[in-house]
Amino acid sequence: MTVLPNLSEHYSDPKTYPPGVAFMDGQYLPISEAKISVLDYGLLHSDATYDVVHVWNGAFFRLENHLDRFFAGLEKLHMSIEYDRDQVTEILHNCVALSGLKNSYVEFICTRGMSPTFSRDPRDAVNQFIAFAIPFGSVANPEQMKLGLHAAISSLVRIPPNSVDPTVKNYHWLDLVRGLYEAYDRGADTAILVDTNGNVSEGPGFNIFAVIDRRVLTPKLGVLLGVTRQTVFDICTNLDIDCSAVDIPQDQLLGADEVFISSTAGGIMPVTKVNGQNIGAGSPGHITSQITKRYWEMHNEKNKRLVIKYLDEK
Repeated sequence: MTVLPNLSEHYSDPKTYPPGVAFMDGQYLPISEAKISVLDYGLLHSDATYDVVHVWNGAFFRLENHLDRFFAGLEKLHMSIEYDRDQVTEILHNCVALSGLKNSYVEFICTRGMSPTFSRDPRDAVNQFIAFAIPFGSVANPEQMKLGLHAAISSLVRIPPNSVDPTVKNYHWLDLVRGLYEAYDRGADTAILVDTNGNVSEGPGFNIFAVIDRRVLTPKLGVLLGVTRQTVFDICTNLDIDCSAVDIPQDQLLGADEVFISSTAGGIMPVTKVNGQNIGAGSPGHITSQITKRYWEMHNEKNKRLVIKYLDEK
């Protein structure tokens, strides 16, 4: 006689979650209650695009730029959502306001979704929009922000742009994750991958900059056009510092006066050691510090802020 286990009517989730609020299927939910189907092609095929904006001191920073990139990605991937820019803005605002978080990491996603018949044709799938707000997180922890990160240049090649368009933010991260584990094995904090020509490319969730003879250089091939990356260009223009997107050979990075990375998750973060050797004096450099200071000052500029209206505010 065959004995089968009981079939549960509902899923019981044993995991622990950070505080936060999510939006999906027209509902605002505690972050622990937001779920996607196991048949969603975002999960099964990494068929999705997303963006991340942060809230600092109760206001979004450069939200319009993140929306530009997100909606451009939808078009490139033949996806559509039922919400326009203003509605997405309202949803993101509500997630943060309902969470009560003054400093927040806010992600919004469109997955390919699924079809009712599990069709293999992506045109049959109903695209799924999801958004959530959780506490602000950074690529670098407070000690690394102060002393600098140790990065290792990986042997891995970043997925080439003729395979996956790097200007569309995506979840194709296995090369980045493999690079991270390689970096950990070498005693480093994070990884820097190379492009198909062996030049420096990008890392897990960040763009890379080298300061050489007071010039700020960043890779041009096969990288995400990060909003924080663009902010660095804007800051350098304001500070009358030359900032250019160029090919950066590995030895040029190793010989740089300063190295830093940029990400919505953390802002501007110093790198003071690469492949076990000090960059410059082995401490965050003057230009890195200048750019970092100006970056956080920009968060107070009205044209770059969208203020959150919380429940306890009129």
